[in-house]
This record gives sequence, structure tokens and C-alpha cells, in this order.
Amino acid sequence: MNNSGFGKYLKQYLEFNNITQSEFATRLGITQKHMNELLNCKTDITLEMAANIEKLTSIPISFIINSEHRRKVTEEVLAEYKDEKIINKKLKEEFSLKELSDRKWVDFKDITNPIQNYMDIIEFLKVKDLYALSKIQEKTLFKKSGTDLNKINLWIARADELAKAQEVREYNRANFYFLIDDILKIAYSNQINIEKLQKLLNNYGVYFVVEKALAGTKIRGCFRVKGKNPAIYITQNYNGKDSFYFELFHELGHCKSDYNVAKSKVIVKGTEIQESRADRFALNTMISEAVWNKVLVDYSEKNIKNISKEYKIPLCFIVGRLAKIKKIKYNDELYRKYCAIN
Repeated sequence: MNNSGFGKYLKQYLEFNNITQSEFATRLGITQKHMNELLNCKTDITLEMAANIEKLTSIPISFIINSEHRRKVTEEVLAEYKDEKIINKKLKEEFSLKELSDRKWVDFKDITNPIQNYMDIIEFLKVKDLYALSKIQEKTLFKKSGTDLNKINLWIARADELAKAQEVREYNRANFYFLIDDILKIAYSNQINIEKLQKLLNNYGVYFVVEKALAGTKIRGCFRVKGKNPAIYITQNYNGKDSFYFELFHELGHCKSDYNVAKSKVIVKGTEIQESRADRFALNTMISEAVWNKVLVDYSEKNIKNISKEYKIPLCFIVGRLAKIKKIKYNDELYRKYCAIN
């Protein structure tokens, strides 16, 4: 039995205070055998027992419970992975241990201790263990092959943490198109103003987080519902202003059509129908078909500037779409001028 639980601390307390095990057992109202099991971590400490120990020693009950939790996790992890080296290898390869530490997403208490790292990561993910994480991943709509789903869930957990600091109003679906109009007004400046967009979305009852993804995860964003409030998380895997706004409107497309699905699922990449619908919503929101047809007639810089001004469409929307359908190249001066991130 692993002896990393509260028992070793209690043994040290008794020795330091010159209290015999027999005397403490009597004070605690338990047998000597039970006392032995407590000290050698061979029995679980109940909440009632922890409260009684706190009364006798003034050791905080939270410390007792946390020590016992650590012992149980240690035993479960070692039973599953057999060796701490195996645990460390898994955390490094599948959970970006170094990157989590470097970016200060996780407050690692002892980066040299694999068991502690495991506990810190599952605490960050807010799951009991990695088995519970696999159950959460079953509710993540994403093509499971290819990109590492563990890293995606770490990114979502990070975005959830950042979203907690945001004050959002009640979400009213009837105001959806008012929100769209207000985003388009901000976008017309042909700039990306994250702070201004966050404030706007929060005022409409939508959480909004832009956070760089972990290395190797080629995702652009996700949509979920937290309580009754939609949440849009976007990575920084966008190459230009046009792709940023496309992703934002894509996730808003999910908000419009897949709100009920997202109450129980996290949509990273939904079904073909869901993704196609969200793409169409983004394209039509950025430029209507009628206006786009006018662009295709003459996409000289002079004409697209006139169209932009007449229809209040950001130039990055027009130029970005021209690049997407290969009417111009992404390295053309026109794209660099209107779509490049400053």
C-alpha cells in the first residue's frame, strides 16, 4: 500500500508532540488496530474521522482530505501505468507538459514529480481522472483521428478559465441579427479589435475568447453553451483578417443553428451538414451573393473599394474571398495590403 497519504503526517505529529499511538486512539475513540491502519494508510479516512482528527490536532480538515486524495490518485495511477516514467512520458507527449508550464496555463506544484503533474493536469481539466476525460471527449464533436484531442481539451479548458472572468448579460436569441450587424460595423474599420469584439459579444450574452492553441493542434475554434450563454472560442491559427472574421461568423453560424446541440456537446468540428451550414452562414454574412457577383465582374482595386464603400463591406472580406477562390494569390500586394495582420 502506498504510504503517501495523511497517515505519515499524523505519525510525525504524534512523534513531535510525544503522544503515543495508543493514547491518540483512545482520544479518537477507535481501536489500536484501526489506529495502525490509519497511520499506515491501509484504510480510508472518512469525512467524520477527518473532522474528529482536526478537533484533536487543529490540522485543517482540507489538508487531511487533500492528503488522502493524493494517496488514492497515486495508487490508481500507479496501478494503471505501473511506473512513474511511463506517466511522465505520457504527460510530455500527449498533454504538452512543457508548453503548459512555459505558457503558465497550469500552476505545477512540483514539475519534477510525475504524480503531482498528473494531479495538476486533471485539476486544470476539472476531471476526476483521465478516464473521466475520455468521457468528456466523447461529447466533443471532432474528427478523432489526426490532431491530438487531449491538447484540444486542454485548450478548451484554458478558454473556459478565461471566459470565467468575463461578465456576460442574459442571452436573447431574438437579438442575434442585431449582434451580427454590430460586429459588421466594427469589422468595417478593416481591423481586428479583440477587446472591442469581446465587450460587444459579452453585452449580447456571448462568451468570447481568443487564445493561441497548443503546438500541433490545427483547429481554428469551437462553439459550446455554458449554462444558457453561448461561448465562442477562437485560436490564433488565422493567417489574415479575413480568416479571423470568417471563423467568428462560422462559430456564430453554429450559434444560430446548433445552439441546442451545443448544450451537451462541444462543437470543434461538427457533422458535414453542420459545418457546411456554418460556412454558408459566414460567407453570406460577410458578402451577400448579389454583391459578390458585382465583385466578380471587376475586381480591380478601384472597383472593390467602391463596392466596399457603397455596401459597407470591409475590404478584407472582399480581398480575402478573392484569394480563397484563387482569383488572386495570398502573397499578392492586394492581399497583403488589406488582409495581413499588422
